[in-house]
Amino acid sequence: MQPPYNQTNMSRTPFVPALILCLLVIACSSAKQVVPPGVPPYQPASKELQDTITWLDSIFFDAYNTCKLDVFAALVSEDVEFYHDKGGVSRSKEGLVQSIKNNICNKVTRELLPGSIEVYPIPNYGAVQMAAHRFFNQQEKELGWSRYAKFATIWKKEDGQWKATRFISLH
Repeated sequence: MQPPYNQTNMSRTPFVPALILCLLVIACSSAKQVVPPGVPPYQPASKELQDTITWLDSIFFDAYNTCKLDVFAALVSEDVEFYHDKGGVSRSKEGLVQSIKNNICNKVTRELLPGSIEVYPIPNYGAVQMAAHRFFNQQEKELGWSRYAKFATIWKKEDGQWKATRFISLH
């Protein structure tokens, strides 16, 4: 008995090339971001604003990752609000900086999901940034990287300076 798929009968069977094509399409499409029906794919309203907020995110989290608390604090508003799905709400800039010093410095590293930043202008205020990131807890290295989770940051531009005023951190 001849095997069902060999070089001789594979070229005469349209099923196999069609199956391979379908599997290739599925594999390539699974890497794309899933957009619910009716929601248009993200397009930045302003490339300049997108670039500015992306740059601010990189400066902010470089300070977070390397314990540059002066840089971190300089980017946080005095009236900050931090909403964390595990830790609750914090409304103190001093408390937030102290928490980073005590719980993050030399213990946790953050990594942005490349290409995930979306920036939307808020007229007469600033912008909202939404993206995904993950963390590595150096105290529990055996656990590895966390899964990617969403976050949002509200940035305010005042007197030419950008400050983060609100954070929503989800895990």
